[in-house]
Amino acid sequence: MTDSSLTPAQPGPRPLSRRGLLAAAGAAGAAGLVGATAGPATAAPSASASASASASASASASGRGSAALVVRNARVFSGVTRGRPAQAVAVGRDGRILATGPDAELRRYVGRDTEVVDAGGNTVMSGIHDGHVHPLGAGDRSLRPSLEGAETTVAELLALLGGFLADTGGAGAEPDGWLVVEDWNPVGLLPAGTAAHHTLLDALATRRPVVLVGGDGHNLWANRRALDLAGITAATPDPVGGRIVKGADGQPTGVLKDDAQDLVKRHVPEPSRAELVTACARVLELAAASGITTMMDALVGRHELELYRDLAGSGRLPQRIVPALRLDAAQAKDPAGALAYARGLRREFDGVAGLRFGMVKVFLDGVIEYPAQTAALLEPYLDGSGRPTGNRGELYTSAADYGRLTAAFNTAGWQLHAHGLGDRAVRTALDGYAYARRATGLRDPRNAVAHLQLVDPADLRRFAELGVAACMQLQWAARDAWTVEALLPYIGPRRHRWMYPARSLQKAGARLSGGSDWPVDALQVWNQLRTAVDRQGAHGTGGLYRELEGLDRSTVLRMHTSGTAWQLRQEGLTGTVEQGRAADLVVLDRDVTRCPVADISGTQVRMTLVGGRVVHDAESSAGRTAAARLARGTSAPRPSAYASVHGGRHRACGCTGG
Repeated sequence: MTDSSLTPAQPGPRPLSRRGLLAAAGAAGAAGLVGATAGPATAAPSASASASASASASASASGRGSAALVVRNARVFSGVTRGRPAQAVAVGRDGRILATGPDAELRRYVGRDTEVVDAGGNTVMSGIHDGHVHPLGAGDRSLRPSLEGAETTVAELLALLGGFLADTGGAGAEPDGWLVVEDWNPVGLLPAGTAAHHTLLDALATRRPVVLVGGDGHNLWANRRALDLAGITAATPDPVGGRIVKGADGQPTGVLKDDAQDLVKRHVPEPSRAELVTACARVLELAAASGITTMMDALVGRHELELYRDLAGSGRLPQRIVPALRLDAAQAKDPAGALAYARGLRREFDGVAGLRFGMVKVFLDGVIEYPAQTAALLEPYLDGSGRPTGNRGELYTSAADYGRLTAAFNTAGWQLHAHGLGDRAVRTALDGYAYARRATGLRDPRNAVAHLQLVDPADLRRFAELGVAACMQLQWAARDAWTVEALLPYIGPRRHRWMYPARSLQKAGARLSGGSDWPVDALQVWNQLRTAVDRQGAHGTGGLYRELEGLDRSTVLRMHTSGTAWQLRQEGLTGTVEQGRAADLVVLDRDVTRCPVADISGTQVRMTLVGGRVVHDAESSAGRTAAARLARGTSAPRPSAYASVHGGRHRACGCTGG
């Protein structure tokens, strides 16, 4: 069958040009979507008003029968396999797609007040749906200095931290002002053989508590002062779902894993609500500039919901948000109590424009890379020389508990979203979903497993059998320090071959969806899509099992649009470019359906619409600012010493140094 998404448009890229202002697709159109679907409530930036003579000459329609916007001269990726070729899209005044088709045919929708955009032969497609992301976490992190995944010597690290101490050393900083530094690289920050220990941080010329937060979200490194303030001693027990790393002498080393991080984090002063809202609004602008129109926030509690309420109330929530309410390991053992908790939050925040409830999130394990090794494996980790150890990682919730929890939530109409990195965690999730299916009889609950870094081949077919979404973050599927040096010696080549088995899952009939896990990884949407194809990306060194697990381009585009829309139960609203769907669209600066695969990484978004409303315009001053911030790769503060030591692999920042 011919895929109408990949049919040619007029060849040759041209600069984006437009006629008129997108005034008619403003509050009335967006309000209609908000009422029906909890769509976004945000004011539209003004689009630039350069004239398009050819569009003006064809303006035969006017008044109520005309479109608010027509994008012409495009290569439309519809995301569907039926229908005819399309080079134009007409957007109605209600924020929905009026029609798609040839340029000549859609001229009838152009009226005197219709905005007409010439896409220059480049791609127009559904906006990106990010099925696993932490946008408010990105905003929070942006308020603190960042190591940005740097790889350093001990001396370089101390120089960097000394710069951060100086930059934050205002009046009253000593001795009690916390220094919290984001994006510590637990895999490669220090030279091989150098273990993270509080004594290294204690060497800094300060009495202040110092904390390094791992870019993976699963590790924290604290100095002695921070441990003392948190009351962590040799006698402190591991919390449920976490681990306090202790040395041979039984004393805490300063490294805390997973939920043990909260023992220190709860003592760190919070930024003000106004600071947080402003920071989160700025990172949501970055997401819009990247082409993201829907996000599943994968770690939400009351704090995050309050932030979303403030963002929506101030008109600074441009995307559709599906909040996944986080349940901890104790709540996972109490289905009735957990369901009451989730329902209570939904009742309290259900009126927030832009939010749609119905998802909960559970961590089943941690992370797989050395030295953390908290991901749950079916077979033990190796010692680096090929010998099995006694460590199979951490499984935070049993299959029985997860099954009962899933059954309770599915019966109530909610979906489960499991963090599963190791093959034992993946199997645990599938076993839980199988139990829930037997217990409830429900055949389409749309539960999901996220990450899927290691999947046992015996479990591949179970995704299709159980209707489970495989939510993958394939920007990680590249050959680099995380997938080779920090992993291959510790799991061996037989298991390593099943790293991020995207094509194997697809061939087994699984529904694939995509996510970024930002800010655990950088916001590099188009490099993420490129890496799913070539398993190398802009930062890798050769494809990681590309011949076995690389996906074709059309599959990748669908995975990050209609695939994630299906995961989030909104495929009837978004994810494809079809008549009647919400106009959640992006206009790109190139044709991603046929440009060289490596060129996909550099894609820039010229315009992003959500419900027919412009939420990013690359020609506006705000759009130019957002694009510049994306190009820089970070908004976190850095000391002047950073440029001299910012070397090595920069998975967490994506910047080019300086």
